[in-house]
Amino acid sequence: MYEYLNGVITEIAPNYIVVEVGGIGYRVLVANPYAFPLHELERVYVEQITRENEQSLYGFITADEKLLFQKLLNVSGIGPKSALAILANADHTGLVQAIADNNVTFLMKFPGIGKKTAQQMVLDLQNKLADLPFNNELEVNLVLPEQDVTLNTELADAMLALESLGYAKKEINRVEKVLQNEAPMNTAAYVSAGLKLLQ
Repeated sequence: MYEYLNGVITEIAPNYIVVEVGGIGYRVLVANPYAFPLHELERVYVEQITRENEQSLYGFITADEKLLFQKLLNVSGIGPKSALAILANADHTGLVQAIADNNVTFLMKFPGIGKKTAQQMVLDLQNKLADLPFNNELEVNLVLPEQDVTLNTELADAMLALESLGYAKKEINRVEKVLQNEAPMNTAAYVSAGLKLLQ
């Protein structure tokens, strides 16, 4: 129904953003909320999904990311939450390559993706992703280390974002310990770095 929203990002939470368009705030579930700039006018590509008891908007930085989300939903065993968790890793080229190469081990590193679902991803998508021109352009938005880190709320917010994607608390604690020793980053960069460590 909706293709995209042009609006101001008025709120960022661990698993969603609020996009204000014409005085109405739309709650949009996204893979990495901190990749969106707060209080700025943005175009957010959206997919509306209606279930028995709820209607949800899922948001994406690019139209290609939205298309990849739609293709992931066609895989048996992958719902919107799992698809978002997969898209949270900015290396979409690596994902597409893993599917093309039948790299089930790589795909099983995503939360909620077991061997059977990973094999199903390969089976359903192996020859259907060639039209996606991913070249890691999303990573440009993630590394902007210019924040005051006297209190590391950025790291704490990033860990909440990883938890909302479905990663286990034990894995998140391990990643947090590693990232505490890194140079200060903003939340989006912490999320990106955390996802790389989880892979």
